[in-house]
Amino acid sequence: MKAAAEAVTGPAGERWQAVVGSRSPALLGRAGQDQKELKETGMTIEVRPSTGSIGAEVTGVDLRDPLAVDDRDAIERALCDHLVLFFRDQDLTDEQQRDFAAQFGQLEPFVLAPSANDAVPEMHKLTFASGAEARGSNTDSWHTDGPFMERPPMGTVLRAVELPDYGGDTCWVNMYQVFESLSRPMQDLLERLTAEHDFMKISYTTFDHLPDPEAELRRMREQFPVMRHPVVRTHPVTNRKLLYVNKNYTTRLLGVTEAENDVLLPFLLERVKDPAYQVRFKWSPGAIVFWDNRATQHYAVPDYAGRRCMHRVVIQGDKPY
Repeated sequence: MKAAAEAVTGPAGERWQAVVGSRSPALLGRAGQDQKELKETGMTIEVRPSTGSIGAEVTGVDLRDPLAVDDRDAIERALCDHLVLFFRDQDLTDEQQRDFAAQFGQLEPFVLAPSANDAVPEMHKLTFASGAEARGSNTDSWHTDGPFMERPPMGTVLRAVELPDYGGDTCWVNMYQVFESLSRPMQDLLERLTAEHDFMKISYTTFDHLPDPEAELRRMREQFPVMRHPVVRTHPVTNRKLLYVNKNYTTRLLGVTEAENDVLLPFLLERVKDPAYQVRFKWSPGAIVFWDNRATQHYAVPDYAGRRCMHRVVIQGDKPY
């Protein structure tokens, strides 16, 4: 079946042709279309899909420099099409990583991770001495960032700073396809439901390194009360529907009984584990990943010996609907 295309408006107000409908067939044509468009405009960026479901490797651009308008637009289109973009061999500083991300929206500190650099307050770090230390940290659990916020981040830029000799891959899953894999009656039910999200589900020990963890936890509770979002979210750029519940933060489905919730929520959380909707990325020195936090979940594999340090910035998003 041929995929349809429609004009949509991007985060910076630009309009382009975005493929809608079944993504896998569209990718085959979109990759060639991307190359043709870029060649015609004299651009050097190449976008090569990593799988038929999600992810693409982007080459021909130096992220240390401010992006030309055409390059930024091409990356925005690729993000909408592929959801996760991989850039290798990018030797960025913290400031350059921040500046790259800021070209796609306003940045904000992420409240549940420690700062990486006092001179770059928007940046935080994810560091583990080994995979054994990372295991059970909830980075090794399928999740999206910040659903406990009223306006969760729209995107994330993650950079490899220090890598183990092997292992430590990151996986992402396409939440459009997870939703579309469900039967029509199940989709209809879920579209009428709301879910609660709470950072306290996993983060009650986040502040143990502070002088007064309990005081900080009370402050966080005031800032981030239990949040409610639709179980089925509509992407604000593509207008496609996606499943918006995750293991780390979703505590319950509203609009069903407790017994029904106890069956339905675990069923939905299991759906992300199907490898047909996933991509797995092997990190290398200088690698940067930019992903759409609205339409994906991610999972850091804790299978390594040695230290792994990543620096991350997040881009402000909008209220899910």
